[in-house]
Amino acid sequence: MTIQARLDERYGRGRASRRRVFAWIIFGVIVAATTGALAWSTVSTAASDVDVDVLAFSLVDQHTATVSFQVTGHADREVACAIEALDEDFGIVGWKVVVYPPSGEQTRAYDVSVPTVGLATTGLVNSCWLP
Repeated sequence: MTIQARLDERYGRGRASRRRVFAWIIFGVIVAATTGALAWSTVSTAASDVDVDVLAFSLVDQHTATVSFQVTGHADREVACAIEALDEDFGIVGWKVVVYPPSGEQTRAYDVSVPTVGLATTGLVNSCWLP
């Protein structure tokens, strides 16, 4: 055995063993698969987003409030929204879930009457989602 071979053996230099190369290939495949799964998860979550903007609130009477809002999302899918009316202490005095059919427009405006058990001072859209 030459001096160079002895030094390489002592300090772990030289050709990489097949096990080490195989381990790095497996590690690379796992990293690529994980990155692909995270990218797919991000894209699929962003594709199902629904944006809501409350435009107005009006009090019809002591037992009815109207909330006007617009929904921006998929034009070819139905959208469900939870609308609520709140009193002056921000307690929920009215709640309604409405499902809207698919429409040809990406942004749609709606007016919803919410029955209340007390006097409401504001109304809002709690959330909207794709059922």
